[in-house]
Amino acid sequence: MQRSITAETTVPIEQLFEVIADLGTYGEWMTLIGSCERAVAASADLGPAWWVTLRAKVGPFARSKRLRMVRTHMIENESVRFERSETDGKSHSAWVMDAVVTDLAPGSSVNVQLSYSGGLWSGPLDAVLGSQVDTSVPKLQQYLASR
Repeated sequence: MQRSITAETTVPIEQLFEVIADLGTYGEWMTLIGSCERAVAASADLGPAWWVTLRAKVGPFARSKRLRMVRTHMIENESVRFERSETDGKSHSAWVMDAVVTDLAPGSSVNVQLSYSGGLWSGPLDAVLGSQVDTSVPKLQQYLASR
């Protein structure tokens, strides 16, 4: 599964990047994320870690998944990458989120690529994910305006 979110904003690139580089803010504007809290860093982590709970609902049915995500790459005011990095020693499906920001002077834009290698979001949940991705754009714009 792979999804893309692109949003234009009226804020300077530095303000947008500050939000995009902090996974802890994603629960405020990305509907897919039910909660996000800092995790204790492991010695192998390349950057800060978070516990992220993903949630999707189809009618009366809900599905959630808790992941440990680590920021593995960051170039200030350009790009950031978060990857699933569990510490339980088991093999897990990959979750990767890449974000690239662009200066539009006076505003800025972001393109977020979500990738998942497993089967959790198959069938009807894939359509729900697409809908949640679509609602993230105006929520991000509102979140930025409120800061």
